[in-house]
Amino acid sequence: TSLLLMAGIVVTVGLCRRATRRQLRSHQGLYTFLLEMFSTFQICACTNELCLLGNVEPKPHTALTLTYGFTVLHGLTLTGSTCNPCGTLQPMWGGGVSVKMGGLKIGAQFVAAVLARVFMHFIWSLEMAEPHSGALSQGCSNPMQTTEMQAFCIELLFSVVFQLAILRVESVNPKYKVHLIALLITMLVYAGGNLTGAVFNPALAFSLHANCFYDKFLSYSLVYWIAPSLGKFFTLDVF
Repeated sequence: TSLLLMAGIVVTVGLCRRATRRQLRSHQGLYTFLLEMFSTFQICACTNELCLLGNVEPKPHTALTLTYGFTVLHGLTLTGSTCNPCGTLQPMWGGGVSVKMGGLKIGAQFVAAVLARVFMHFIWSLEMAEPHSGALSQGCSNPMQTTEMQAFCIELLFSVVFQLAILRVESVNPKYKVHLIALLITMLVYAGGNLTGAVFNPALAFSLHANCFYDKFLSYSLVYWIAPSLGKFFTLDVF
């Protein structure tokens, strides 16, 4: 049921993106906002569901396999979208994208994060699958299973590694590129998922752990917003 749900999300987002390209290409601002919002919604909604499947046996093989598979799927279906505020910072900093357009994309990403969380909470309330039972009563799932400083360093390091890899594989054939990126993300999740969740995406982190931001805003914004953003700027300094 969970796999069918995520497949339905991917298909629906694909149809919405196609309709946006056909109908709104002449309205650049709205076109950019909607494409980025739909794409980020897909990643956030699917990842919310994947997190519920993390305890499915055999552990952690099932979760890692699904992470790899859906990362490849996102890469193939969401071409042209960033879906990560940190990734939007690079063209803004380099002058390739205006501050207005970059801000529009980041706004779309956080709007999508909230919409995905609301949508998934509605789906979970229907209890269509066994993992959905009790999902709404968890509150802050507390992904930070280490000290705040160590969590900050892990998210910072993972952000640097991920962004450097993105820059390195820009010239790689797209059909191989998505697999390389998916493999890297899966390895990072395996290495640090039990400590911080290995998110390194501020919008996705907010969608997954909004309750934690409400309870401990300073700690979680430091680890899941500031650390990935700093990692991006370190990457810019290198290049």
